[in-house]
Amino acid sequence: MSLLTVGSVAFDAIETPFGKTDKIIGGAATYIALASAFYNNDQKIVSVVGEDFPNEMLEELKKRNVDLEGLQIKKGEKTFFWSGKYHNDMNSRDTLVTELNVLEHFDPIIPASYQGVDYLMLGNLSPQVQRQVIERLTERPKLIAMDTMNFWMDIAMDDLIETIKLIDVLIINDEEARQLSGEYSLVKASKIIRAMGPKYLIIKKGEHGALLFHNENMFYAPALPLAEVFDPTGAGDTFAGGFMGYIASTDDISFDNMKRAIINGSALASFCVEEFGTERLKKINNKDLEERIEEFVALTNFDMEQVIS
Repeated sequence: MSLLTVGSVAFDAIETPFGKTDKIIGGAATYIALASAFYNNDQKIVSVVGEDFPNEMLEELKKRNVDLEGLQIKKGEKTFFWSGKYHNDMNSRDTLVTELNVLEHFDPIIPASYQGVDYLMLGNLSPQVQRQVIERLTERPKLIAMDTMNFWMDIAMDDLIETIKLIDVLIINDEEARQLSGEYSLVKASKIIRAMGPKYLIIKKGEHGALLFHNENMFYAPALPLAEVFDPTGAGDTFAGGFMGYIASTDDISFDNMKRAIINGSALASFCVEEFGTERLKKINNKDLEERIEEFVALTNFDMEQVIS
């Protein structure tokens, strides 16, 4: 089944306790597409880059069967750039530089060939742009998933709430869930957020795994303990790409299949953090992914004999 991803294709410069980089490839749509390519051979991107974006990365995406007809290349303009520095705990970071460049006036144009897409993944962008994409599709996809962040809650909460009404799956982290709901308990927060519109809520908890909520059902997936984490920048987008890539490839939006999708997304995210930027995702193959998923299954699979009398 076809999967459309909307989000940034960008440059990052990152500093962590393990080192720092100059400009490297980043962006939500980039990570999502690289991750979903492990499952889905019919994926499309709507995004924008400047003339400075390297053609080598575009060829890498094409090699992975990513349709780039919806990727606008603005002549004489620069690609979105973000720079950040992570604290020692790797869970918090400071933004050092944000240059919107081509993203400042991004108009998400949907090619005619993209109409009728089966699944839609809205990467982290302004909620107004995310809503424009939904409104410009002539047919509603089977499932619309969306990522967002605290920044939009701070400056565009009304727009964000209007967009959340239109989606099926919201993917946010625990801090964002608490801010959006006003509740500290994630169980209570999930009920408030799902009342805003989405049937499903995924709350990412970084090194502590992820939670999936739907009706009265709840599922918890652990994170794989890693010896070293070099760069968590694209982990959330990689998770979303793995999740939606698996859903689109299986064409099954049941709660049980979403559990499997979360494990697949978590496995890919665990690879992403092992090197800076997109480098690790470009190196792994299907066998690597299968073995990593088996590690996740083994992490929580156990037999228990009833001893309570």
